[in-house]
Amino acid sequence: MKVLVTGAAGFIGSHLCDRLLALGWEIAGVDNFDDFYDPQIKRDNIASCITQDNFRLLEADIRDKSAMDEAIAKDVDVIVHLAARAGVRPSIEQPALYADVNINGTVVLLEIARERNLRKFIFASSSSVYGNNKKVPFSEDDNVDYPISPYAATKKAGELICHTYHHLYGIGMTCLRFFTVYGPRQRPDLAIHKFARLIEAGQPIPIYGDGTMRRDFTYIDDIIDGVVAAIDTCAGYEIYNLGESRPITVNDLIAEIERALGKKAAREYLPPQPGDVDQTYADVTKAQRDLGYQPSTQIAAGLPKFVTWLRRV
Repeated sequence: MKVLVTGAAGFIGSHLCDRLLALGWEIAGVDNFDDFYDPQIKRDNIASCITQDNFRLLEADIRDKSAMDEAIAKDVDVIVHLAARAGVRPSIEQPALYADVNINGTVVLLEIARERNLRKFIFASSSSVYGNNKKVPFSEDDNVDYPISPYAATKKAGELICHTYHHLYGIGMTCLRFFTVYGPRQRPDLAIHKFARLIEAGQPIPIYGDGTMRRDFTYIDDIIDGVVAAIDTCAGYEIYNLGESRPITVNDLIAEIERALGKKAAREYLPPQPGDVDQTYADVTKAQRDLGYQPSTQIAAGLPKFVTWLRRV
């Protein structure tokens, strides 16, 4: 099987490439090594992949149609579209950029899928589309018409555009709503990585609000299991939650990080940030039924694995 993976050098993308290469897949990886965070981190993520014959890396922007045409061999079987401008809070400061990358870039890839008559397209969406949904756990059938950040709105827009291309051209579309993914290679701006580094350095960690916000933290290996299953089963138009379905509060998360590090945290409570949702909590019943998705790494087991990686890099 041959696949195009966008965002191949990112946190989730590099883990997916590792898994698919181990399964014998041929991969065309695309990444623009954006400076949202240190590009060298992404180069380190993908270093082992580029030594393999079945992996080809193209440094390009997903909005560049000619570059994407070059990246995709005529016999690619599936596109896994992970690339995006990430982050809720930065999207409030740069909404036009987020719309351009996340929406227009997705349209470029969908057009290529249409032109090549591809039958499978996997789109990385986000739990942020649920906004401040009061009903928990979040189900794929819930109304997601009220995102509270530009980032979330672009992910909802991506799902809608994918549906349009499925309807018009019959392309199999699977949209995966990821819930707060963590583990080795996690982006340095995300909470677990940021908190752990500050605690290691003896610096206070910022907590926006009172620490009672709940998040459904999902270990990277469980996410990759779900993505691979989605590739195998992609047909029609489907949306799936991929989460751990065991949300915990930020205060409890910090306590777990303290245990994993063997160090106490200094906490600095700050006003809530615009765009942050109160909670995320995935109902994974549909993914369990259709994908055989069985998340198995609880936070108490996943954090020590992350800390081992953190202290090694």
